[in-house]
Amino acid sequence: MGRALEQIKWIWYHRNYFIIFLTPILLLPLPLVIPTSEAKCGYAIILMALYWCTECMPLAVTALLPVVLFPMMGIMKAGDVSIEYLKDSNMLFIGGLLVAIAVENWNLHKRIALRVLLLVGVRPALLMMGFMIVSAFLSMWISNTATTAMMLPIAHAVLQQLRTTELQAEDRDFKASGKDNVGFELESCQTKEPTTKEKIPDTKQELEAETYVCQISSDMEHESKMKAMEDKYDRLTKGMSLSVCYSASIGGTATLTGTTPNLILKGQMDKLFPGNGDVINFASWFGFAFPSMLLMLAISWLWLQFMFLGFNMKRSFGCGAKSDRDKEAYAVMRAEYKKLGRMKFAEVAVLIIFILLVLLWFFREPGFFTGWATVLFNQEDAYVSDGTVAILMSMLFFVIPSQMPTCSGYGCNEKGKTVKAPKALLTWKVVHERMPWNIILLLGGGFALAAGSEVSGLSAWLGSILTPLEKIPPFAISILLSLLVATFTECSSNTATTTLFLPILASMATAIKIHPLYVMLPCTVAASLAFMLPVATPPNAIAFSFGNLKVIDMVKAGFMLNIIGILCINLGINTWGYSMFDMGTFPQWANHTGSQP
Repeated sequence: MGRALEQIKWIWYHRNYFIIFLTPILLLPLPLVIPTSEAKCGYAIILMALYWCTECMPLAVTALLPVVLFPMMGIMKAGDVSIEYLKDSNMLFIGGLLVAIAVENWNLHKRIALRVLLLVGVRPALLMMGFMIVSAFLSMWISNTATTAMMLPIAHAVLQQLRTTELQAEDRDFKASGKDNVGFELESCQTKEPTTKEKIPDTKQELEAETYVCQISSDMEHESKMKAMEDKYDRLTKGMSLSVCYSASIGGTATLTGTTPNLILKGQMDKLFPGNGDVINFASWFGFAFPSMLLMLAISWLWLQFMFLGFNMKRSFGCGAKSDRDKEAYAVMRAEYKKLGRMKFAEVAVLIIFILLVLLWFFREPGFFTGWATVLFNQEDAYVSDGTVAILMSMLFFVIPSQMPTCSGYGCNEKGKTVKAPKALLTWKVVHERMPWNIILLLGGGFALAAGSEVSGLSAWLGSILTPLEKIPPFAISILLSLLVATFTECSSNTATTTLFLPILASMATAIKIHPLYVMLPCTVAASLAFMLPVATPPNAIAFSFGNLKVIDMVKAGFMLNIIGILCINLGINTWGYSMFDMGTFPQWANHTGSQP
């Protein structure tokens, strides 16, 4: 028995090697028995899906498999596959990340977070609301993981101060009102339990005994209060940890660059439907996703409030003047804010570039009037894209110095000595350390898969198989597929999930003649709704390690949030999204899919 157990352990420890080598062999009958290009492409996709789900190899390395498999199987030429790995969507992703790195490098995100929290206050419900709003806003522009990693230590420092202050105050109250006045305790005890003539203490020993009993009762009551307070802050800590990681995931859905699945949708739409007229851009995505995000955030706050704080609004929100406990916790946040000092030139410069970038993204092609790109560059064709703008503005970080060029600062010296110029707002060393290069390869792998599916005819075959779905109402299809994707993404990365599902969903939509975005858009957002397991996303894992959480805590809170998120997305796609993207008609551009490069 012991030897068998050791062998099982050895197999488990080496499972990745078994998966890597055995999976291709076990799947090999598919292209051998059915020697068609569709079967060969299906072999590559199934192999990559299994590698991605099990993570037996790094996700980015798996994403490079089309470069090997497609040319060897005669599906696409090596040059045509390789060019898929650096499309316009990748440029948009790189530009957005450069902005996020600059914001993090100069602590601008921390300044924004603390400033908002100081405005909100430290009452439990308002504090949770403040952390959720800040986390959601920051994750619209920087990575969800970075947002969670920054916000959780701040949240825990504030909660720790609140806990310590309240426990100390309770202890002071107990000592002042209880043990300093034995006679008062005895009187209270006798008041609670009226004595008869037989019970009146006649001797000193009887009086001391009754006093001792009253002291024990008082001590037990004090301990009970302290325990209740500890339990309250344990629940509050769990709720705050979950609120930060959940709101970071929710906030990332609001902008095109907020999370990787959004960019995958943009890239897949441009690849599979090249004549779509730039239907997905920064402005159109924001117009659809931002209201959905606000709705999800508000309902999620109510749910977490109910789970961890209860619905006692007076106690949670507080009323009247601030107590000493509130003031001391508030002082912690103010001290953190003061540590940042005055706003530096570099922070101001980064903030200005960031605001300019967002404005240029919004007004490039807003949809309700002619954008600046159309007036200046895109009269004949779509030359300038969101990626162009992102790269242009992010290049300024390498040009603008991090200090104001004045004689008192640098560039001028009374003694005639040479003074070195300061570094730029960003250096390549910083970018190299913080840029997630693996995601760029993951994006490219998804585009290569989509291209291979199209060229091999696999997309058309899948479309024909899924034609019977025409009998199901479109709204039901959208909800069911969103649930499927949200479930799948709990045990697989959201990037891999969207990469695998979107080409299939595009084929299905074309086959049953519904607007491709009607199913692709909600499923893309659903891929970011991984709330139930610690391993589902990095923010969940960070919160799990910080908040003394159990898996069951995350499952109970996350299951309902998954349902809330799916309902909010489908509400959006059937109301304002329906009119924004003209979902009621099957678009002409959906009849013409991408061809071989």
